Amino acid sequence: MTEIAPEQHLRNRLAAHLQVLYPALDETNLIEDMIAAMALDQRCFMPQAHKNHWDESDALVITYGDSILREGEWPLHTLHDFLRRELRGVVSGVHILPFYPYSSDDGFSVINYVEVNPSLGDWQDVSAIARDFDLMADLVINHCSSRSQWFENFKQRRDPGQDYFVEVDPSVDLSAVVRPRTSPLLSEVQTLDGKRHVWCTFSHDQVDLNFENPKVLLEFIKIIRHYLDMGVKIFRLDAVAFLWKIPGTN
Repeated sequence: MTEIAPEQHLRNRLAAHLQVLYPALDETNLIEDMIAAMALDQRCFMPQAHKNHWDESDALVITYGDSILREGEWPLHTLHDFLRRELRGVVSGVHILPFYPYSSDDGFSVINYVEVNPSLGDWQDVSAIARDFDLMADLVINHCSSRSQWFENFKQRRDPGQDYFVEVDPSVDLSAVVRPRTSPLLSEVQTLDGKRHVWCTFSHDQVDLNFENPKVLLEFIKIIRHYLDMGVKIFRLDAVAFLWKIPGTN
């Protein structure tokens, strides 16, 4: 039996997943784009066998980046100092709630995924915390801010973004949709091509992303790579259960 090279094994695994998500797509180019986006080298092509990375020594503190403030100091500096002085040896990690530029919902309406909110500090501050503690970060994957560049591009009908969001004809019966909000599900938006109705699971400032478009998947792979490079070790996938929409199903 011929042994499959690690890089081919990875490509086969990716192809199997992508064929489920995008059955009509020739996934060859997307696979190469995904591998390039993750900047994999030869050591990374073969994932280790699954094992439990958690045990009773793991304890994480959850906090906003500005929960602790000290006059004249960036909040992430203050947080790092507090963690080192008060929680070293007590907790193994820290989950910093969304620390990106945002427009609402305490950070969960992200304007830019690859920037740190300048009122908190910068990526150097985030990476400094990650060197001392296991860092968890939110990947706000279901939606982004209506003030993001992607959504501005959607309204202007240009890339990247013009096909990144879930558009629905308002005549479609969406009465079976269950969601933890009382606002209307669809938001009417004026674009260069006229009025469009976009799906907003949580609020009209949080516009749902369209993962039926493989370009959106690729964008988030690049975002994940960036977070890994900055020291993020643990990801919380925000609202991931709402990610895929097929009207007419349960």
